[in-house]
Amino acid sequence: MSWHKSTYSGSNNNCIEHAPLPSGRHAVRDTKDRSLGAHVFAPTAWQAFVTAVQDGSL
Repeated sequence: MSWHKSTYSGSNNNCIEHAPLPSGRHAVRDTKDRSLGAHVFAPTAWQAFVTAVQDGSL
């Protein structure tokens, strides 16, 4: 799995990381405490989240 840091993140590690999974799901974790694990989202839930962020409704 390859994690990617959010492009909106600053240099203070106050951000999230995203990883697309082979199953089509998406994992998100907090960079401040990676030991907490990740939240995993179904493709439709992930797309709804991305769309809401992009259109400003979230």
